[in-house]
Amino acid sequence: MTRKSRRLVLIACCGAVLALALGLILSAMTGSIVFFRSPTEVAAQGVAPGTRFRLGGLVTEGSLKRGPDQNVEFSVTDTGATVPVQYRGQLPDLFREGQGIVAEGTLDVGGVFRADTVLAKHDENYMPREVADALKAQGRWQEGAGKDAPKAAPKPPADATLGQRSER
Repeated sequence: MTRKSRRLVLIACCGAVLALALGLILSAMTGSIVFFRSPTEVAAQGVAPGTRFRLGGLVTEGSLKRGPDQNVEFSVTDTGATVPVQYRGQLPDLFREGQGIVAEGTLDVGGVFRADTVLAKHDENYMPREVADALKAQGRWQEGAGKDAPKAAPKPPADATLGQRSER
């Protein structure tokens, strides 16, 4: 074999290994990608039963029902549509009606979202980014509407310096 043909074989082998690695990475990622959907998107797009996704919105007031063996039923809304949710397990401590949540799971044939993970907000001003974006798109979100919304820190004067030099 000439030097040129050895180089071509080496390049071809490296390319094949690279293509195989890329194929394995992409096939592994397809099983772990989970899309976010609002209740309005679920109602409008008709999500296929068994599709795994994240559902985000506000827990509808008066919808929380606790059953035996940590079974919980509630509804999630974005004020445009409402999706019933069933969950079995311990809810986060901050979970309550009227608060923002993101639940991960699948939609069953009857249109009930079967969640296997429920995430709640962590303080009274927090709203999951996806939920806030969905509410903003519908014109239902008001910036800083919370009663204890944090106020922006005052800006320092333009000529402020970190430290004063003393002249000696």
